[in-house]
Amino acid sequence: MCTRCEPLVPSADLLSRASAWQPRRAFLLAAAGAVLTGPALAQVNVGNASMARNLVPADRIEAAGVQQYGQLLEKARAKGALAGDGNAQLQRLRTIATRLIPFATPWNSRAQQWKWEVNLIGSKQINAFCMPGGKIAFFTGILEQLKLSDDEVAMVMGHEMAHALREHARARMAKSAGTGAALSIGAQLLGLGQMGDLAARAGTQLLTLKFSRSDETEADLVGLELAARAGYDPQASVSLWKKMAAASKNQGGLSFLSTHPSGPDRIQQLEANLPKVEKLYREAKRG
Repeated sequence: MCTRCEPLVPSADLLSRASAWQPRRAFLLAAAGAVLTGPALAQVNVGNASMARNLVPADRIEAAGVQQYGQLLEKARAKGALAGDGNAQLQRLRTIATRLIPFATPWNSRAQQWKWEVNLIGSKQINAFCMPGGKIAFFTGILEQLKLSDDEVAMVMGHEMAHALREHARARMAKSAGTGAALSIGAQLLGLGQMGDLAARAGTQLLTLKFSRSDETEADLVGLELAARAGYDPQASVSLWKKMAAASKNQGGLSFLSTHPSGPDRIQQLEANLPKVEKLYREAKRG
């Protein structure tokens, strides 16, 4: 997820403006129309999603995500840093998303109702995120500085989508508030208490939440399977994190890694799970 944003850097290629609504509408319709009833049973094993998330209403977290996402896009647009629908890199991202989204619903039934959206922001940050509710954004820095292939982009996108599908932000907010406080917040949201507006507070926190190691493992593995089912090479998950590690050493840390803590066994865990999804990838390529 996004950390505190650097000043958005306009880029000439981001200023290309096509007819604004039609391409975006086509992407949204394609993504919505592609939702499936569900693929075969999951091949990766990540267990059940955290029960802590149930302490905070999903619709309020998703509403907060939509609000924060909209604010971020408006800020980027005002600085001339929001990619227009005709931008080639944005079209590339939306094509990849359209292939991944059909495989989201089995991981979270709410995803079928999400209004998925993908945007590109001109910034040197090496970062990307997916807000609760399916709001995806990439920063040009992650594409340009890491020189990501389509397969590697799919791994980043799948990883971020997995955080939303597994409702890690919702669970983290409940856990950080403490059981008693979270229950009180839930009561307030239902009109039963006086604890302020979680949605307003969540809107300022969603971009800076730090995920746990277990959250990261889940996102890696669920994202790996999403991408494999969509026909993207699982081996790209390993090359992606090698690039991340190299960039982190060269730059003294990355925005992406500041909210995605990584351990030395990350690549080993991915490599151990490659055989589980290779068949899915081969079948998708044949199809």
